[in-house]
Amino acid sequence: LFLDEIGDIPLSLQVKLLRLLETGSYRRVGSSEALRADFRLVCATHRDLKAMLAEGSFRTDLYYRIATFPIALPPLRERPEDLEPLVRALLQRIAPTRQLRLDPAAQRLLAAYPFPGNVRELRNLLERAALLTDGEVIGPAQLTEEVRAGGATAPRSSDGAAPLLTLAEAERHHLRQALAAHAGDRRELAQRLGVSERTLYRKLREAGLS
Repeated sequence: LFLDEIGDIPLSLQVKLLRLLETGSYRRVGSSEALRADFRLVCATHRDLKAMLAEGSFRTDLYYRIATFPIALPPLRERPEDLEPLVRALLQRIAPTRQLRLDPAAQRLLAAYPFPGNVRELRNLLERAALLTDGEVIGPAQLTEEVRAGGATAPRSSDGAAPLLTLAEAERHHLRQALAAHAGDRRELAQRLGVSERTLYRKLREAGLS
């Protein structure tokens, strides 16, 4: 059983879920008959459940019942190597009867974009591009203004501030933009960035861009 956004479940339902996990039994709405359930639970959330424990908005006993094997999934901007296979898979889902693909320029623009909305934003971008594409090749013209601007006009948070990146994330984003915009060799790129060629190769390797 996969439960998405388990952090949004209200406390009243958390009690019922915990009872189900502990006893393996449940009752249908309006019924007094206890039924058995045999399943394994997989759940996901974008919330900080440990912070919710301190706030009292998530039950401690339920948290330790479901936190047997936690898996942290980094945001898309921290795993650029996943972008290309994700694009292929999403395009197949979005338009299964078409052979859609990105041209190299569009691929470079996506690689340089920080994706504040993660994979959901990537899917939305590709759905829009598929609607705007007559043939099979998606080019920069079919991408959003935010992507073509390299994230300079990306959606802001509710308080009007741009999404705050760590220094490592900001450096990785800048390196992706530099690679996408530079047509010369790595020595020339290192000179333009004001670092040695050896330092550039090290930073590219650490950022997963080499």
